Amino acid sequence: MELREFFTEDVINLDLKGDNKDAILKELISLLDLSEKSEGILFKMLKRRENLGSTGIGKGIAIPHCRSLVVNRLRVAFGRKAEPIDFKAIDDKPVSFFFLIVAPPLEVSNQYLPVLGKIAQLCRESDVPKRLGAIESPSEFLELLDEKQV
Repeated sequence: MELREFFTEDVINLDLKGDNKDAILKELISLLDLSEKSEGILFKMLKRRENLGSTGIGKGIAIPHCRSLVVNRLRVAFGRKAEPIDFKAIDDKPVSFFFLIVAPPLEVSNQYLPVLGKIAQLCRESDVPKRLGAIESPSEFLELLDEKQV
């Protein structure tokens, strides 16, 4: 299993507009193309998860994630914000790069934690934050995932 298998160009937004955590979460959720009701439920679940502790992992990166009945398979999205926002990250630095992960509560393929781990592994590579900032299209993001082979 590689991260590239889960991402398509339509779940990548390189120009997020939100100026706070809630707005960014809503923009990321909208990439999943869910019903309005499902989007509302998912937003509440992600907020609950963030209240337990920020998913900002440092280096300008956050990985908001949760399990929810609004999806029937693992879903991911990526967003980038030109002007970083306060996401209460563990290093107290603002965040520009957001990887969203949502999985159903019972997942036969059990990919949720491995995908979360692979994104964290990718983000630990020293050149990744700079390269995420430099990509100019969703296809370049996908090429980066292909190259890193995580």
